[in-house]
Amino acid sequence: MDTETTDSGASTGTDPLAATGVEPRPGRRSRLLLGLAFVGAGVNHFLMPRAYERIVPPSMSSRAHSLVLISGVAEIAGGLGMLLRWTRRPAGIGLIALLAAVFPANLHMARAPEDFHKIPRWALYARLPLQPLMMWWAWSAMRD
Repeated sequence: MDTETTDSGASTGTDPLAATGVEPRPGRRSRLLLGLAFVGAGVNHFLMPRAYERIVPPSMSSRAHSLVLISGVAEIAGGLGMLLRWTRRPAGIGLIALLAAVFPANLHMARAPEDFHKIPRWALYARLPLQPLMMWWAWSAMRD
């Protein structure tokens, strides 16, 4: 039972966070971290667009700049959406869809390591299983 003590030490039997609307569950930190990670990654699309344009698969390279900006906006929106209870579910679904949509870029990087010589080959392959893990994190975080 959540209790709050007064200055005199008496227990009021209330949750101090309940009145503020702040979620007192452990999942709150996970959602905050996930949300901030996606917001940071999304902002990075605008700070370093060329780096992201380089990883767009050749079949989509004519639209690379637009795709980078769109995915950046989607990451920011999804990250912010994870922070609010009423937008958490659509944000989680959107982030899962986004992670699926950008998977070809990660696959392209792993299949063309010569184009990404600054990144160790093992890291290019290590990114591939991280995608489903991120999807699972978003799925877990969107559920109340």
